[in-house]
Amino acid sequence: MSTFMTSAPGKVIVYGEHAVVYGKAAMAAAISLRSYLMVTAVSKSPRTITLRFPDIGMEHSWKIDDLPWPAFSHPSKKKHYYDLVDKLDPELVEAMQPHLSVISPTASLANRKIHQNAVSAFLYLFLSLGSRTLSGCIYTLRSTIPIGAGLGSSASISVCFSSAILLQVRALSSPHPDQTPEEAELQLECINRWAFVGELCIHGNPSGVDNTVATGGKAVVFKRGDYRSPPTVTPVRNFPELPLLLVNTRQSRSTATQVAKVAALRKTHPAIIEPILEAIDMITESAYDLVSSSAFDPKEPASVPMLGDLMNMNHGLLTALGVSHPKLERIRGLIDSLGLGWTKLTGAGGGGSAIALLNSNTSPSTLQSLQVRLENEGFEKYQTTLGGNGVGVLWPAVLHHRSEDEGGDEIDQETFLNAEGVEGVEKLVGAGMSAYGKGEEWKFWRNVGHANSVETQESLDG
Repeated sequence: MSTFMTSAPGKVIVYGEHAVVYGKAAMAAAISLRSYLMVTAVSKSPRTITLRFPDIGMEHSWKIDDLPWPAFSHPSKKKHYYDLVDKLDPELVEAMQPHLSVISPTASLANRKIHQNAVSAFLYLFLSLGSRTLSGCIYTLRSTIPIGAGLGSSASISVCFSSAILLQVRALSSPHPDQTPEEAELQLECINRWAFVGELCIHGNPSGVDNTVATGGKAVVFKRGDYRSPPTVTPVRNFPELPLLLVNTRQSRSTATQVAKVAALRKTHPAIIEPILEAIDMITESAYDLVSSSAFDPKEPASVPMLGDLMNMNHGLLTALGVSHPKLERIRGLIDSLGLGWTKLTGAGGGGSAIALLNSNTSPSTLQSLQVRLENEGFEKYQTTLGGNGVGVLWPAVLHHRSEDEGGDEIDQETFLNAEGVEGVEKLVGAGMSAYGKGEEWKFWRNVGHANSVETQESLDG
């Protein structure tokens, strides 16, 4: 088997934070910060699998024959590739425990939990989709997405695991120019379903939104009217790719605390808070109507300001709910003072990150001036793209666009492990390469785009 790579994006909430808790709509979109998984075959005995995640200091190996195959392969437990799995099997989780308990024994409790969560997602998918006869492999994971910042890093990782293992067992075909949209949709749904299982391992009760964005890219509108059921998720496949600044305040925050704060306000001042939540809902719906309109052209000078105005209004309403923070307001002030664009908090607020939609005429010198100011005040800036591709594959792990050699430029384990920082990883893997470009570059499944729910089975089972 040739060495290959899979990749999936992170996400931000663009509109609708907090209102979504009360059954209103919210919109999430992919960002160009991504996770990358390299799969390398190993021909040695005994056969082993190794998971390397250098960005969090985790590495572990297992003998394939020692894994709990009897539990996962039992006829009453074995799942088909296209099955819908909406909860973990407690007996299978228990069967994995001896293989999780040995992970990172000397790490701090917080880091060990992060390591074990990642391993849990990987092993559950490997054992559910694979078999005892699989060849030994090294799975090396790098991510340019800040962990624990509400940017969908775990979903991105789960999509990488899901797509890679499904490709290994030949349940998927790599994207190709002749692939029909319907076939691509079917394969994306398969990737998404198993990525959701990975999220179950990590979070226990995920919404399914993050893995849906990481799989399909672009954007989704989601709404959850009844918490006993999964949310309704509507892909927004014509969402434009837009330049975005992501700024991490480095201010820790608790999502539960911010949600409780809004709940207390709503209980005390229902006549005031309910209209604010309704207004946020209208902002999300307005954004969806705008980008879904056949008349919408992101290249038109007025288009981006219309989306930006909705972001500004959304932030103002979130501030009225008490979920902003002085550091978030400082970031807004710095960006506004330079006239760079439109800024709002993203996620729960109370710290975390801010996003800024950039003016089309923003100059590099102005961005550089902003970066200096942000760094001087302890903030962390990422220059990204909003609304980009979902899951992609590079098979084999060879790039032709930057090499005069007819064989291309192979990405190997050592250079991948040693790539430094976001820029180093992105430069090495050829981030931003278009599908079906020269040679065997990154390729992406293309989605038909239709309204669905994370639990919908018709596209696969009907």
